[in-house]
Parts: sequence; structure tokens; C-alpha cells
Amino acid sequence: MPIGFDDLVDDVMSGAPETIRVFLAFRMGCVGCPIACFHTVDDACREHGVDRDEFRGALRAAVAEAMA
Repeated sequence: MPIGFDDLVDDVMSGAPETIRVFLAFRMGCVGCPIACFHTVDDACREHGVDRDEFRGALRAAVAEAMA
């Protein structure tokens, strides 16, 4: 599952549940948030002051690890 900056947060978490731990590790309150179905990964990074490239890399690594 390739994860892009324009993907909705809720779609990422529901499509790849292993990414939930990444959101939590970056201290992003997206898990269970009603806005998650409207915010993109890029929006969430901006809202939480998280480096978007580092975060997307961590999301992709979590998915790759789960698929291995």
C-alpha cells in the first residue's frame, strides 16, 4: 500500500492498521479523531508540527514490515 501525502488519515489507518502505532509514536491524536476522515496525511503533519517526509517514511516502513 503506497502512502501519499494526499491520502486521508482515516483511509491510511483503516487500510493499514499497523500504521496506527506510527500515529501514536509521533504523538498525533488522529486515532479516533472525527476529523481523520477529512484530513490528509499532509494536513495532519502540519497540524501536529511533524516533519512530513519523516512521518510518511515511518508509515511506509510500518506497512513494509507488516507485509514481510
